[in-house]
Amino acid sequence: MRNSYPIFKKEIGTYFFSPIAYVVITIFLVLSGYFFYSTVAYYSLISLQALQNPYMVSGLNLTEGLISPFFANIGIIAMLIIPMLTMRLFSEEKKSGTIELLFTYPLRDLDILIGKFLAASLVYLIPIIITMVYLAFIRTITELPVGPLLAGYLGLFLLGEAFLALGIFISSTTENQIVAAIITFGVLLLLWVIGWAANFTGPLFGKILNELSLVKHFENFSKGVIDMKDVVFYLIFTFYCLFLTCRVLESKRWRG
Repeated sequence: MRNSYPIFKKEIGTYFFSPIAYVVITIFLVLSGYFFYSTVAYYSLISLQALQNPYMVSGLNLTEGLISPFFANIGIIAMLIIPMLTMRLFSEEKKSGTIELLFTYPLRDLDILIGKFLAASLVYLIPIIITMVYLAFIRTITELPVGPLLAGYLGLFLLGEAFLALGIFISSTTENQIVAAIITFGVLLLLWVIGWAANFTGPLFGKILNELSLVKHFENFSKGVIDMKDVVFYLIFTFYCLFLTCRVLESKRWRG
């Protein structure tokens, strides 16, 4: 971990001494703020209608009506934004030829990868942490259940790490940043919606598609439920993508 710090420091500098981090964080907060406002406005409207119709009161639930949509929307925003964070991490190094310089440092491929991964994770987590302000505002008006909030943010963290790991792997396979961003978004979108086809296939194949779906594993977190099966899925997905990236770097080092 100590050997990864120079790479981490370099990448953080690259993010914040260029418009990348500021653009990503701003877009993330603007979109999440808009969706949060829309969700709160809709929930308030339903609440007012429930005052006139007592039968609707039993269906009102802060977790399902406000917290779950909030985290689901942020998950979608993360899918749109993260390719912008990962597209340059290795593709730019390969295009400019500086990746050969990296290989001359007394660093392992894993040290380089961890440094870049942690830097991208930090930039991703900054707007995620800032979104807590939205919920803090709601807590000044009404009480929010803490459990679903913790589960939701844990889910966002695991989901984001999985997205980042995949994006870094794809960035390591190409020299073109735009190509890396497009492929990353396309693969993330496919893994997000792949479970939709489960109802139109056989039981076994449908179960496989559901298990591969990133959104299916995130649904429990957004509803305030922490299932170890979902935690393990995201951890395996993340480590597998990082493992593949290490193999790509190793291949590049040996080819020269």
